[in-house]
Amino acid sequence: MALLHRAELHPTKLELLAGWLPGRDWYHGRPGAELVRVAAYRFDDPADAVGIETMLVSFGDGPVLQVPLTYRDAPLDGADGWLIGTADHSVLGRRWVYDGCGDPVYAAALANAVLAGAGQAEEYFEVDGGREHRTPSMAVMSSGDPGTPVPHLGEHRLVVEGEPTRIVTDPVELAVVRCLDTATEPPAGTGAVLTGRWDGLSTPLPLAYATLR
Repeated sequence: MALLHRAELHPTKLELLAGWLPGRDWYHGRPGAELVRVAAYRFDDPADAVGIETMLVSFGDGPVLQVPLTYRDAPLDGADGWLIGTADHSVLGRRWVYDGCGDPVYAAALANAVLAGAGQAEEYFEVDGGREHRTPSMAVMSSGDPGTPVPHLGEHRLVVEGEPTRIVTDPVELAVVRCLDTATEPPAGTGAVLTGRWDGLSTPLPLAYATLR
């Protein structure tokens, strides 16, 4: 479950991404176009310490890009190369925003979602001490079997940027599709696949996939 706050963020997520995305080697966008949010989905952090949100964005009518984000209340050691920026949250204070592919908490949540079919987190707003359900902006599904044991990923990870971005660990290799407009079927031999669909999209597209090593 993702418990959200009705709060202001400065700079906004889109402002952070608008400055960060053009420097990625998998970036696709129309010069001068405004960055817009297409949809988003979240995963749960079992420790309830790190916010995990994947945003789908595009520059104007350009390709839909997928960016996993993690939100932390302190810097992540050794992850300076994955820092998108910092922002001030009107409820939670200063937040460090990372490209999730470089965050071990995201990698573990993605492995659980893909391999064990955990899927996306239910989202709720905190309102006057109660909870108000928020309808998701997209549907996320996995071909993984619920209850499948997910191996511990360990501390040794190699992250290879590109299309897709690969998160390589000893037991599992994860792949995160970055440009969804050009998404294709995962390679032969791939294990479970995470797919997603949002308004205006009739056929689910692959978002990520996992292969046991």
